[in-house]
Amino acid sequence: MNAQQLKDIAPVADQTLDKKRRGRAADIDRRRYTINDVARMAGVSKKTVSRVINESPFVKEETRKAVLEIIRETGYAPDPQARGLAFRRSFLVGLIYDNPNPQHTVSHQQGILDALQGSGFELVVRPIDRTSPKRLDEMRAFIERQKLFGVVLPSPVSEDEALVALLKELDCRYVRIASVPMDEAAQMVVSHDGRGAADAARHLAERGHKRIALISGPNSFRSSVERRKGFEAGLAEKGLSLDPALVKPGGYTYESGIAAARALFARKDRPTAVFCLNDEMAAGVYTAAREAGLRIPEDVSVVGVSVTTIAARLWPPMTTVRLPLRDMGRMAGEMLVPNPLREKTPDAHEVQPELIVRASTG
Repeated sequence: MNAQQLKDIAPVADQTLDKKRRGRAADIDRRRYTINDVARMAGVSKKTVSRVINESPFVKEETRKAVLEIIRETGYAPDPQARGLAFRRSFLVGLIYDNPNPQHTVSHQQGILDALQGSGFELVVRPIDRTSPKRLDEMRAFIERQKLFGVVLPSPVSEDEALVALLKELDCRYVRIASVPMDEAAQMVVSHDGRGAADAARHLAERGHKRIALISGPNSFRSSVERRKGFEAGLAEKGLSLDPALVKPGGYTYESGIAAARALFARKDRPTAVFCLNDEMAAGVYTAAREAGLRIPEDVSVVGVSVTTIAARLWPPMTTVRLPLRDMGRMAGEMLVPNPLREKTPDAHEVQPELIVRASTG
């Protein structure tokens, strides 16, 4: 081959070489990157990459940005089916409740929202009828449909052992709020209702009362049982006991408080003090006292158990055993949802009720 022939084929050879080079570059560009590649290039673990992809709140912002930049550069796209299998939970927390007092639920809800602030989690509130034979089927459908990360169970739902067993079967995290320990410490917020009721009994006894009435809550509520038990224990310390004739059933509602108090005030030997197992019923006692022409506290003293703000708004302001419901909800939320922005949460939480003495007991 002469010099002219070599000169003629040179451009063709160069074009062929360039084509091969471009082909290899294209092959590199078309390479299917894996999550392991992204993790290696970003200098993080595979789990961290997965958290970034699933928008987990548990990743530092600078790490998130670095991983997303690598994902953009490589064009990495996770397999949707694999992602769905690997990430079976949503960022939803459930509050399952059954309580006749709506403020009780609202206070817990506010506390849980306090705990979830900045975590990326949201709250779903769901009522349940504990007496319904369909409740477990309904709860199963609810939890599976929402893919709940976990649930908070306030009283009296926290006392439903069949529901707790269902949560364990579904591998759904939970925290119970109850008046006494009912589970492992890491899954309990305990309010010690009985201690507060005992303080109320001692307070009334020290004011010189001997004919003391009790308006109870539903017997199906563990809180009602524990509060009555604590109240009787406090009276016993002062050498007193409850007269069965002065114990009236209530339903934790304003209306049931009125009905029970009317029966008490109609007696010739009416009580000089009434302890109600929640403030809603105690507010009903105020109404019945006015109807009967009785003055508070001159003719009858009244004490409640505070699950609302109503005690301080009555006239005269009511002495009450304060239960920090919002704090309890916050504690449950903190135990349920870890948050890297928060200091390490203890494995167990409990609160102490506080007797707030106001004008209703003179």
